[in-house]
Amino acid sequence: MVPPPPGEESHTVALPPGWQSYLSPQGRRYYVNTATNETTWERPSSSPGIPASPGPHRSSLPPTVNGYHVSGTPAYPPETAHMSVRKSTGDSQNLGSSSPGKKQNKENTITINCVTFPHPDTMPEQQLLKPTEWSYCDYFWADKKDPQGNGTVAGFELLLQKQLKGKQMQKEMSEFIRERIKIEEEYAKNLAKLSQNSLAAQEEGSLGEAWAQVKKSLADEAEVHLKFSAKLHSEVEKPLMNFRENFKKDMKKCDHHIADLRKQLASRYAAVEKARKALTERQRDLEMKTQQLEIKLSNKTEEDIKKARRKSTQAGDDLMRCVDLYNQAQSKWFEEMVTTTLELERLEVERVEMIRQHLCQYTQLRHETDMFNQSTVEPVDQLLRKVDPAKDRELWVREHKTGNIRPVDMEL
Repeated sequence: MVPPPPGEESHTVALPPGWQSYLSPQGRRYYVNTATNETTWERPSSSPGIPASPGPHRSSLPPTVNGYHVSGTPAYPPETAHMSVRKSTGDSQNLGSSSPGKKQNKENTITINCVTFPHPDTMPEQQLLKPTEWSYCDYFWADKKDPQGNGTVAGFELLLQKQLKGKQMQKEMSEFIRERIKIEEEYAKNLAKLSQNSLAAQEEGSLGEAWAQVKKSLADEAEVHLKFSAKLHSEVEKPLMNFRENFKKDMKKCDHHIADLRKQLASRYAAVEKARKALTERQRDLEMKTQQLEIKLSNKTEEDIKKARRKSTQAGDDLMRCVDLYNQAQSKWFEEMVTTTLELERLEVERVEMIRQHLCQYTQLRHETDMFNQSTVEPVDQLLRKVDPAKDRELWVREHKTGNIRPVDMEL
């Protein structure tokens, strides 16, 4: 935590539960609700219905979050335990100024694809939003070289590709379960058919009863596998298939929104460069006319010098306005990037957890199926233990005997 700057009110009154106070790199105090991740410049009130008092407005040096300069505060500032205080160099100045202080600030930054980063030589450390979690919101700000071509891929595009790949993997898992269901259905069908086979149907006695139970157990097992396949469809395959049916459409909307903000940022940056060039030309013109007047090479009046000075001042004002619009656009893009990447992170966690739960359901159904299958053969085991060849022989002999008088020797 950075000590409050001079002139800022002393916040001696305790904040409401769940709120933390931080100072941005510009020295402006902001507040974070650690439960909802809500951020605000205004001090939250502990009494319902009493508006919070706004903090004093300050000239802001955009905070550096994983290398980015943006105007305003992060949309998701870090908690106290996870905050990393980073070095900040240079004064709080706008882009494109010709003054020494502003020139120094420009040397502290580098612009890549219209986005302003801290210069690695002057500002190597950065403040991460979630430094211990390898969060999406910290590591996908820059563009990455496309390994399949000479272009680049935006970091946000990589996140979208991962999300869409996850959706595809989920779909393929559902198809895999569908194939498993087909196997179960075919297996159940074959078991039921085999149970009706007449082979060895004439076996008699206790062994015949055990054999008949074996065939009946096949029919019972077929029923078990049919129920297993039905539960696989309703409790595993269907949820996997239907989870986030409109996911791809939602991702496209999200992609277009971030892309539009990036285009707006590029447009603002082009306006800054144009205004910077115009200012340089006006300053050069003013300097030239001033020199000509001093050495009396021109009959220009002092009014001409004032006119050139006014144009130069106007060009400077235009540049400041363009820089302010650029910073606003970059701030908006930054905030949307943080919000959206955290949402993508949440969706990915949700997807993985959903798949894990349904695969656990699959294994549970398998265990239940094995248990039911075991129950179908228990009657067979009982009858097999009762098989008695001597008793079977007695019963058969009683039923089929032809006589018990044995032959004797013939007499002469």
